[in-house]
Amino acid sequence: MAGLLIERVLPGSVAEELDIVAGDRLLAINGHRLLDIIDYNFFAADEELTLEIVKQDGEVWEVELERDEDEPLGLIFPAPEPGRCGNKCIFCFVHQLPRGLRSPLYVKDEDYRLSFLYGNYVTLANMDRMELKRIKEQRLSPLYVSVHATEPALREKLLGKTGIIPILDIMQELATARISMHTQVVLCPGINDGEHLERTVADLLEFSPQVASLAVVPVGLTRHRKGLTHLQPVTGEYAAAFIAIWQKKAMDLASRLGAPFLFLADEFYIKAGLSFPPLEAYGDLPQLENGVGMIPLFLDEAREVLEKAEPLKNRAVTVVTGESPYHYLADFLQGLSGRTGVTLRSVAIKNLLFGDSVTVTGLISGRDIIAGLNGVELGDVIFIPDVMLKEGEGIFLDDLSVDDVRQALGKEVVVVESTPQGIYGALRKLG
Repeated sequence: MAGLLIERVLPGSVAEELDIVAGDRLLAINGHRLLDIIDYNFFAADEELTLEIVKQDGEVWEVELERDEDEPLGLIFPAPEPGRCGNKCIFCFVHQLPRGLRSPLYVKDEDYRLSFLYGNYVTLANMDRMELKRIKEQRLSPLYVSVHATEPALREKLLGKTGIIPILDIMQELATARISMHTQVVLCPGINDGEHLERTVADLLEFSPQVASLAVVPVGLTRHRKGLTHLQPVTGEYAAAFIAIWQKKAMDLASRLGAPFLFLADEFYIKAGLSFPPLEAYGDLPQLENGVGMIPLFLDEAREVLEKAEPLKNRAVTVVTGESPYHYLADFLQGLSGRTGVTLRSVAIKNLLFGDSVTVTGLISGRDIIAGLNGVELGDVIFIPDVMLKEGEGIFLDDLSVDDVRQALGKEVVVVESTPQGIYGALRKLG
């Protein structure tokens, strides 16, 4: 059926006062038929609205309303079904997944709407002219764009797709329409680094300030790459050499532009065993969800928490983590233990599911937690970072639940926000 299904109506909202309820369907606003939530956000911006609604019994209502500026209607809709990706990227993480994980993990999405709504990265290689026109007309900004390389032939090789519109042509249109873009390069050693990366950075700089940031992140490789293009991993030695060149370039660009533009993912510094730039070098953290600045932010917050932490009831708590942030977490927990009197220990979980090269916390499975804690003195409580779980569902990548882990280990398990304040707050709640 056409229109948008109303999932929830917020209590006390304009919509509730008009007797709109969950299960109704919103067909149009001011005569404009709605395709998705993007249309709703765009056409619902006016203060005077005429809503065409189909009630659950099939009755059609036409509702006229006037509201104060910025007063929300109070309608909540399901997230849009993502468009499917037509690329065959040589580094695609989905192609490297083993069997037996949550089924949505095998879906490759490529949807500019999700980029605008949630910050998902898209290549824009599967977009037609009508979609590009819509982005410009409805000012869907900012967008998050996976560039990888600006040279057309190299980009087609990386994306595994030919005949695509050159990315610089698309970005020129978007920049002219004043659409802001955050960009990324997944760095594949020997393929899009060196002079190719130099060219990509130079090309994207031409669109500044509409291209607001560029993150370089190392390619992620799992042990499930049979039959796929051979790719070189980013080793500690490679990462150190890369930082030696590109950290200075990033600093020079920031000085020239008056604000940070080029960012290196935390994983480079972790692999190289080198110190991070100061937190201020990351600006307003535009690439935080892309793994850029997470550890510097953690370290800064850790200092603040340790300054205010107070003595608590002595408990023995085990905090699990991935291998990448282990040392930073362990240092913080040592300091927090001294301030609170709580016995704290961290355990780095080895990633058996994806292999040794995958060390981030967010890709740890429930079974790997159970295996990693087998034979370990766990104390009274186990803290599990929320980034290991599907948001709102308490399910790990391998479909195990928190209860499954709790039963397997025979210990209380608490899901905590994966920040210093989150850990300290959870300790205080233990009593």
